[in-house]
Amino acid sequence: MTTETTAAAPSEPIHFDGETALSELAGEYDIVLADFYADWCGPCKMMEPTIQTLAADTGAAVVKVDVDQFQQLAAEYGVQGVPTLVLFADGEAVERLVGMQTEDQLADVIESYSQ
Repeated sequence: MTTETTAAAPSEPIHFDGETALSELAGEYDIVLADFYADWCGPCKMMEPTIQTLAADTGAAVVKVDVDQFQQLAAEYGVQGVPTLVLFADGEAVERLVGMQTEDQLADVIESYSQ
């Protein structure tokens, strides 16, 4: 197994723009939390401060994916409802959380893969 240096996670969420594949972003950082959201989604809006805090306070890179803009990508990851959060560790999707999540729940899941 080779040891590669991964980039430090940014302290602000990355807004997915389609220029870099999500799988590439997932491989660029040790831990990536992909937030599949929609602008019209009430729970997504309620979780926004939590998503901001997780980006700032955890070692995870947070990537926000607008499901209306990237419907094909959402389908590839089996997103059927928003918010859906997919956690990647070492480039692999390891957890899927659907619906409202608390900051503590998400931080615990991120922490469990940060060892």
